Amino acid sequence: MSEAQYQVRVIRRLKDTFPGCTVLKNDSGYQQGIPDWSIFWGEKWGMLEIKDHESAPVQPNQAYFIEKFNGESFAAFIYPENEEEVFLALQEAFAS
Repeated sequence: MSEAQYQVRVIRRLKDTFPGCTVLKNDSGYQQGIPDWSIFWGEKWGMLEIKDHESAPVQPNQAYFIEKFNGESFAAFIYPENEEEVFLALQEAFAS
């Protein structure tokens, strides 16, 4: 499955899991390393960097921003191998 196909699947699952959420594509050309997607649900927000597999290359600054935003709300790399874990963590973050 390509990264684009996986993104469609993750976004569909986000919208099913968090009804009424807003999912926005971020512009990596504006700030290198910003995670691909922002999710807004009520007063909660999170960011996801979607990869098509666990060993996909990480771009400069991506790990920095994932750590930074995870400390502020929620952020994670997501790929098929950790999808369930990330969705559980996101649900916990949005429930608190």
